[in-house]
Amino acid sequence: MECTKCGSRHVIIQRKESGQALCKRCFIESVDKKVRHTIKKEKFLKKGDKVLVALSGGKDSVVTLEILNSYRERNIIDLCAVTIDEGIAGYRAEGVEIAKAHAERLGIPHKVVTFKESFGIDLDEIMAYEKHRGSCTYCGVFRRWIINRAARDFGATKIATGHNLDDESEAILMNYLEGNTENMAKIGPKTESNSEMFTVKIKPLREIPEREIGLYALAKGLDIHLAGCPYAHESFRMEVGNIIKDLSKEHPTIRFSLLKGFDKIRLALREELTHDYDYDRCEICGEPSSNRLCRACTFLEELEHDNDRL
Repeated sequence: MECTKCGSRHVIIQRKESGQALCKRCFIESVDKKVRHTIKKEKFLKKGDKVLVALSGGKDSVVTLEILNSYRERNIIDLCAVTIDEGIAGYRAEGVEIAKAHAERLGIPHKVVTFKESFGIDLDEIMAYEKHRGSCTYCGVFRRWIINRAARDFGATKIATGHNLDDESEAILMNYLEGNTENMAKIGPKTESNSEMFTVKIKPLREIPEREIGLYALAKGLDIHLAGCPYAHESFRMEVGNIIKDLSKEHPTIRFSLLKGFDKIRLALREELTHDYDYDRCEICGEPSSNRLCRACTFLEELEHDNDRL
């Protein structure tokens, strides 16, 4: 089989959805080009931006950092990174070390923040409680709390996350199946708020399939954390992901269709369902909140109250 772009016989991927067969060089170029197109189309970056990358050490965040670094090398943006240690024994330590190594390799400011130092409890301890909401619920809320605070500490103007095509399509279907239309209205390439206390979030990889991100990291020789979260099997997201994966066997464009179809209606959803909240400060932590307590502090109080009572 020959590369459909240059004719090379060293093909590393055949894209079922398009029929393309690509060698390593052409594949890397195609991913770079598509991400650059997304960044330009969605107006993610402007000259002088300081972008905080949520760097876990996994393939998605490492590739996000690598591609955004090409903008840094051209003096368009500045970069910094934060790595979150949730406190999952036997899982997180390797990713933290890989993240540190990439930040050092590129010479960018980087810090590691733990759940324990931020909230006085780690995820393993939460999951040992008899009564809890499930790992992904706490992890998502606590991670967003830490990332938003880190962005302010670094003086970042944007936060870049490694959400890929699989993540986005799963989120769309998952929230639809749950009837969570308000959450659906929040899904999109860029997350903004009417409050200056929140930093704009961008998703440069949202149109790249997960398997291609892994292959890109391999093709470029990037060290990545390969282990999966031990709590992931408990999530509804994984069940939805398996449904889409099964459908993709006979319908290889299904993820692209889900994303493109949703993008056609998301602005209408946002207009209908998104509310301009009046943000104040959480009474406990001082972070922005539309209620007396932010969600992170609400969860912490709930954990303490419910499990003390048990």
